[in-house]
Amino acid sequence: MGERLNSVRRKFEPLLRRIFHAYFLLVRGMTLGVRAVVVDADTRVFLVRHSYVTGWYLPGGGVDLGETMEHAMRRELKEEGDIDLTGDAVLHGIFLNSHVSRRDHVAVYVVRQFKQDRLPAPNREIAECGFFAVTALPEGTTPGTRLRIAEVLDGRPRIATWR
Repeated sequence: MGERLNSVRRKFEPLLRRIFHAYFLLVRGMTLGVRAVVVDADTRVFLVRHSYVTGWYLPGGGVDLGETMEHAMRRELKEEGDIDLTGDAVLHGIFLNSHVSRRDHVAVYVVRQFKQDRLPAPNREIAECGFFAVTALPEGTTPGTRLRIAEVLDGRPRIATWR
């Protein structure tokens, strides 16, 4: 059953993305999201695998009306990874996500000071999550995710677009 569901999801994923972004264009005109490169004491990064799209991603999501980017990032980290910041997050950059829409932007923060009492159990949104060594990222880690990790941890030059 799981493989069949993944097959259906992969088939309809491009259509669902277009529908969601068309809706956001009508409501917002421009979309803004946040992601976080959460790095633990062993220099592992926290990644999530969503139930509704293929691949492994940095945790994050959309910025709601009336919400700051930092507040959205903190909210998403709590929702997706039960992660609470214990220090400041550093803005890494804001990137144009043109493969989704010419109006989509993603703010990326670097988080090194945090607490996480436990990994959250899978739920409707997050199928799986965890910390991974940079040399052993899970298969399916998205190109944009790999780029941001390389910029933050390997000192690679920033690229203005998401991927």
